[in-house]
Amino acid sequence: MKTNTAARSAAGTTDSTQAARTVAALAALAQETRLAIFRLLVEHAREGLTPGAIALKLKLAPATLSFHLKELVSAGLVEDRRDGRFIWYRPDIPAMNGLVDYLTENCCRASGEACAATCAPSGCKPSPARKRSK
Repeated sequence: MKTNTAARSAAGTTDSTQAARTVAALAALAQETRLAIFRLLVEHAREGLTPGAIALKLKLAPATLSFHLKELVSAGLVEDRRDGRFIWYRPDIPAMNGLVDYLTENCCRASGEACAATCAPSGCKPSPARKRSK
């Protein structure tokens, strides 16, 4: 997803196309299982995960997982790559960042001033890993 109007125009992406992509991405994430899958994949963004690993971690049936992965790939939020007999899934981080950028690109525009630091998405800094209780 491109982030600003000039970049979208240069790429031939109209505001209505960008809006449609945004709606598709948000619709994909508006389902609890898909959101859990996406968040898990974000944790493993560099290397990705195989469907078997995702299914084990989230306790999902293979058919259920396959359906939800297909929806996330179709929405442009997840990429898949083949490595021999395995398929690895990972989040499309530029698409995720583009989604956030698109949603916030008009931040504070009505005031005519630059956005305050409080308007910036908090996801810019990774949160520390949570400690598991025993």
